[in-house]
Amino acid sequence: MGGLMMRVALKCIAAGTAMMLLSAGMAAAAGLDELLPEHQKAYEGLDKNQPTGASLLRDFKPRHGPPWTIGYASSYAGNTWRAASMDRLMKVLLPQAQQAGLIKDVIVKQSDLKDAVQIQQMRQLVDQGVDAIFLCCSNVTALNQTIKYAYDKGVPVFSYSGYVTAPEAISVSANYVDGGYQIAKAIAEKIKGKGNVLLVSGIAGLASSDSFDSGAKKALAEYPGIKLIGTVQGQWTDQVAQVEVQKFLATHPEQLDAIVLQSPSENGVLQALLQSGRPMVPISIAGEAGATCYWRQHPDWVDAGFYVWPPGDELYIVWNMMLRTLQGQGPKIQSVIRPVLKFTYDDVKAALPEDCKIDDPNWIEPPAEAWFPKALADDMVLRPADPMTWKSAN
Repeated sequence: MGGLMMRVALKCIAAGTAMMLLSAGMAAAAGLDELLPEHQKAYEGLDKNQPTGASLLRDFKPRHGPPWTIGYASSYAGNTWRAASMDRLMKVLLPQAQQAGLIKDVIVKQSDLKDAVQIQQMRQLVDQGVDAIFLCCSNVTALNQTIKYAYDKGVPVFSYSGYVTAPEAISVSANYVDGGYQIAKAIAEKIKGKGNVLLVSGIAGLASSDSFDSGAKKALAEYPGIKLIGTVQGQWTDQVAQVEVQKFLATHPEQLDAIVLQSPSENGVLQALLQSGRPMVPISIAGEAGATCYWRQHPDWVDAGFYVWPPGDELYIVWNMMLRTLQGQGPKIQSVIRPVLKFTYDDVKAALPEDCKIDDPNWIEPPAEAWFPKALADDMVLRPADPMTWKSAN
């Protein structure tokens, strides 16, 4: 009798385990597989650690109707990219949402790249009653417990320009692995597959930086004639990148043929090259107006630029997905991904005047609709509606 009961118990456990595994598999499939095939392509080659399962916010309902109060847990404020994204938030997105009766206010916190401070600030935002939090550029795991804390309190969390691995969060970004790959490949082709290349990275350990570097190194490795002669950390800041490249050039007298870099740093890298006395070499261009202006004035310098993380447009995506989630539109997937966008010299001529300045700290960006088209945005949710004309049923 005891043996029979033991066998029955084991069968029940096995059945339960099978159901759990099946449910997990179905959840993963329900995320990516729900998207249209043309939108799934953006996920090819994505960082293997970036979650693409079904969103836990599919059936989310806010604690109350609009207008909502939003928390912005920013990790850093000291570069041109952050300034441009904050401009888009405060001068465009927030006023539009306030006029539509959707948002009451945004409470901004800065943590100066300190995970512990960002965690504390996020918990404070939850405890003081915000309705959602979006954050930028964090360590992929450091905030997970805090994101779970917010989720349990009914506060959804959205990460942009980098991902987090917390299953409760939504991460929105371009495919940074592919971005690094395409940028490095374009540079490799520009120097005809031969030469010495320097990589100017971002901030080691942060998702978007590490993802970009892995893609860039993969592309460079496809060219036997190319040698990666060094990597420096530009810290996504022009002043830091300029100093780091200057130090590298001073201690590495060998020939340099090109520089692959992460924005925002191209303005600083350009200045380092101009001040070095060395011949100018191609560098990757991703939208900082100063370096893009140099291309405007020297058409043969590079062949293409790539929008990988245009600051205002990146914030537009997370803002759009946050509004849709608060409205109960039901995000399908944990990570909302879009492909990088190539731009040409003709695009630069249209964006910048001939008398532009090579130290311009601003950015050129694609139209928001080009970066996050309505068809793509609608496909990312179960119950799509225009977030700016949506009306609460309450």
